[in-house]
Amino acid sequence: MFYRFTVFTPTYNRAHTLPRVYESLKRQTCHDFEWLIVDDGSTDNTRDLVESWQREKPFPIRYFWQENAHKKTAFNRGVKEAKGELFLPLDSDDEVLPSALEILDRHWCNIPLAERDGFSAVTGLCTNEGGVVVGSPFPADVFDSDPLAIRYRHQVEGEKWGFQRTDVLRRFPFPQDVQGLVPEGVVWSAIASHYKTRFVNDILRIYHTEADSITQMSVAKNADGLALWAREVLCNEWRWFHHNPKWFLKMAANYTRFHLHLQKVQGGKHWPLQGFIPRILVALLWPVGVLRYWLDVRNAAHD
Repeated sequence: MFYRFTVFTPTYNRAHTLPRVYESLKRQTCHDFEWLIVDDGSTDNTRDLVESWQREKPFPIRYFWQENAHKKTAFNRGVKEAKGELFLPLDSDDEVLPSALEILDRHWCNIPLAERDGFSAVTGLCTNEGGVVVGSPFPADVFDSDPLAIRYRHQVEGEKWGFQRTDVLRRFPFPQDVQGLVPEGVVWSAIASHYKTRFVNDILRIYHTEADSITQMSVAKNADGLALWAREVLCNEWRWFHHNPKWFLKMAANYTRFHLHLQKVQGGKHWPLQGFIPRILVALLWPVGVLRYWLDVRNAAHD
């Protein structure tokens, strides 16, 4: 059986927050969806909890457990297993408004069929727990754009939420030959170079901040993915430099910074730059990158 949506939740030891996700999905006015959970090695009672919901059968729920292998692997597993046309990631500590899926479906159907192949996504707004919209709204209530233009030209900021076409995600998976974290921007940037998104000023999701969701990320342990991310930004997005030069200068310095960590941890692995402009930016910011690396090393020694 196939569905309009696969709502995908990667989780790790979040049995205390998953009921919030479950209850918000039970309230959906659109019922053409499955809930697909990939458990990234939880040691709490997540499995028992999900199995109790499966017995209730309010909607199709599929559960997969895997050894802890980071969110990138869980995400790729979810995309592979999905039976929905549209893939809707939903974190294990958030909730969605009752009409969220119905609104997303309506906006997708409103894109003319002859144009739909050029779109990969519909994205809307989030609020925090107090009902305040996170970040800035889009330039119009319905706005079709390249996601990079939204970020750089229109300077839209803050947490947003929506789906991607499942078939598109299968063509742009998270790289799994990378050690540690792979920032989501690596995938979103690649997709943005090929597809447009319909951005809508509808509030769809309530963003919760959990005490255990804020962790100190180890730069050294995640240097591989961070170096790849810096490379992707510099190589794929440098044409937007004049809209946010500070960001690109920071990423140019980080390219050197993360590669110095990477050489220490993995013995010289390298994500090569492509193009004249990215190479010039990295060369100019090389001293800053070296300085940031040595500050990381000093701070780690004092921890």
